[in-house]
Amino acid sequence: MPTSRSAKASRADVAQQILEQATRLFAAHGFSGVSLADIAKSVGIRKPSLLYHFQSKDTLRRSVLEEILAHWNETLPQLLMAASTGSEQFDTVLSTTVRFFADDPDRARLILRELLDRPEEMQPLIEAHVRPWVGIVADYIRRGQEAGRVRAEVDPRAYVGHMTVLVLGSMATYEAVGSLGPELEVQESSAQLLERQTAELLRIAKVSLFRPRPVADSTTHSQRNQDFGPERPESDD
Repeated sequence: MPTSRSAKASRADVAQQILEQATRLFAAHGFSGVSLADIAKSVGIRKPSLLYHFQSKDTLRRSVLEEILAHWNETLPQLLMAASTGSEQFDTVLSTTVRFFADDPDRARLILRELLDRPEEMQPLIEAHVRPWVGIVADYIRRGQEAGRVRAEVDPRAYVGHMTVLVLGSMATYEAVGSLGPELEVQESSAQLLERQTAELLRIAKVSLFRPRPVADSTTHSQRNQDFGPERPESDD
């Protein structure tokens, strides 16, 4: 019945609003600093209505974190498969991760807060949702090292870990940190500031990973890193 479908859609909308408001409030005040009544009020419902969707505060917290962390499991593998070279895969993982947290900086703020406040509770979630793609990226870094395109001194897994923290920290604080830069003749919008911060983050990530190109080498950056990933059969063309 249409009415039944509408009711289900409405319940799903309310559940999503609860997750969004819980993300915002947990990120701003911490898990202990927010009550279920606070979250219900921000959604515009009563606490019993919230408990209909999430049985406890711990259940809600876990649902919020799993929704954020599941992004890597659900999205990044598909993007990695679509990329044709290791260089593109590196760009895809980093840029997609940055954009995901840039769309809602509270996601980054919450993950950082939880990592600091509850590292033992976060570990199984990180293991389940983040470790798989960390292994994929680390493997491509090793391939790049074998091909001579990635700095030999780079520790693949440590690099991925540090870049993850750098991305989270940058996205959680980009508005405040961006104001530390030089005065600009034209005032930047939030979107322009984010774009500039993201571009610099990508540059730092690449400079610290890839070996510098010899001055005499005229190969473009994309060509230089083309075989960073798996070898591809040569064409007869």
